[in-house]
Amino acid sequence: MKQIKPLRGLVAAVMVSLSAAIPAKAESLADTMVAAYRHSALIEQNRAVLRAADEDVAGAVATLRPVLQWVASYADSKSRGETRSRRSSISLSAQFLLYDWGRTQLAIDAAKEQVLATRQALVGVEQQVLYDAASAYFQVREAQEQVALQQNSVRLVGQERQAAKDRFDVGEITVTDVALADAQLAASRATLASAQGQLEVARENYLAATGRKPANLSSPPPLPKLPANVDAARSVGQRNHPSILQAQRAAAAAELGVAAAAAERRPSLSADASVGYGRQPRSSLGGEYDNRAEASVGVTMNQTIYSGGRLSSAHRKAMANRDEARSSLLNTSRLVSQEVGTAWANIQVARAQIGSINEQISAAQQAYDGVREEAQLGARTTLDVLDAEQSLLEARADKITAESNLQLAHYQLLAAMGLLTVEHLKLGIQTYDPSQYYNAVRNAPSTSKQGESLDRVLRAIGKSN
Repeated sequence: MKQIKPLRGLVAAVMVSLSAAIPAKAESLADTMVAAYRHSALIEQNRAVLRAADEDVAGAVATLRPVLQWVASYADSKSRGETRSRRSSISLSAQFLLYDWGRTQLAIDAAKEQVLATRQALVGVEQQVLYDAASAYFQVREAQEQVALQQNSVRLVGQERQAAKDRFDVGEITVTDVALADAQLAASRATLASAQGQLEVARENYLAATGRKPANLSSPPPLPKLPANVDAARSVGQRNHPSILQAQRAAAAAELGVAAAAAERRPSLSADASVGYGRQPRSSLGGEYDNRAEASVGVTMNQTIYSGGRLSSAHRKAMANRDEARSSLLNTSRLVSQEVGTAWANIQVARAQIGSINEQISAAQQAYDGVREEAQLGARTTLDVLDAEQSLLEARADKITAESNLQLAHYQLLAAMGLLTVEHLKLGIQTYDPSQYYNAVRNAPSTSKQGESLDRVLRAIGKSN
């Protein structure tokens, strides 16, 4: 047994060395989006808003059910002639709405439309969370590339500065050329510090979006496939964008609100019943008490004839809300069309920029190489070399930014078309089912089997007490 311990130590050392040699798994754009979707408190907040809207349906449905309540009372009275009496009673009463000429059903239908609108609002929040994650991902990658570029620039300018010093030592150039190289080196270091600062900012944005700091980000996936043209993209956006679908449901709910306000003028028919037990004096002078059981049943119909203008005002307000909802739908449709057009233009601009920048880099590289060779022959100054190198550096930095803008613009277009969702991106994770909670509460369960089903739903989403 004593010989096994050294063997175990050797095996452990080998395992540690092997694990250290295995590179960390690269984090893809899909991984970033999944992390953001699971981490987002904003999504959780809007899921709770949706569950509250589901409960509005349950509340409207409950209006059609009986209301049962118990009532207990006690009274102690004393007259001027020193006669004292005590009365007490306990009863169980029930009230039930028999018919209200459609008012309650309109309220139920309006609440259902609001649920559907709130579901679309949740989809819109999901799109925003995924877009923010993509933006954070591309910002980090761009910042990392800019830092690498600036680090290489500092190295090259340092070499140029050393070459200038060597040439100054042999009397080929003046101290002015060395000072120019020193200034350019200091400027490159300052630019590197700025790039490193931007990288830290991008990492913080990534942390806020996903709940963790970026580690080893992999290269972006192939760009999403685009529609044939901008008009086709606009057509997709008009059909799928959650803001438009939400506005459509809100407009439908507002139409039902107008009908419900008009229905407030109609009568309502209700029934009530009670059963109880009471104890009171036999006569007004007090004395002995009677204990008696009591029961009653009745039907009531009522209708508002005059309300001081309240019902008319409510009806006009409902019509104004309907007009607002219609205008909001039109405005939302126009905004979505604008967002699609803007994203499409950003893609085209970024593509054109990359093409031109590639030509610029090629020419700047050729110019830098030529100026450097000429400087070695004494035909160019150190300043010429530094200027050529700076032009090449700026072109490469511009390309990094343009490529990042092109990638992000594609996801901006997906969001504008309403396609930046977990399902469309095929992220392969389980999503929130908004119908699960709705189906559990839509019939206003209390302590029935439906109530037990609701408890299971709440436990599944981690919201039970």
